[in-house]
Amino acid sequence: MKTALFIHYPKCGTCRKAAKWLKENNIEVKDRDITKQNPTVQELKEWIKTSGLPIAKFFNTSGNIYKENNLKEKVKTASEKELLEILASNGMVVKRPILVANNLVLIGFNEEQWTEKLK
Repeated sequence: MKTALFIHYPKCGTCRKAAKWLKENNIEVKDRDITKQNPTVQELKEWIKTSGLPIAKFFNTSGNIYKENNLKEKVKTASEKELLEILASNGMVVKRPILVANNLVLIGFNEEQWTEKLK
């Protein structure tokens, strides 16, 4: 496997668990801090398509921005273009970690899923 892209928030406990798991399993990654480099609209489009998941799965539903801006309702009614722009506007709106590798995009850390997909 070529080097995977690991997009994370360093202060996030789940992201730290995922990083530890990657290291323990000798999976080489290129780190990217989501607060310093937001995913672009184009990247998000590609990742959503590759993942096969609905765009709603890419939102960090437990984050303050999601709650303060009532994004739960907006996700139900907004166009894909609007939702992509919201996601690309602030990395803290995006669910993390994200692992992008070999025609595979994993959102959030689920050890069982990551083991199945990456080993």
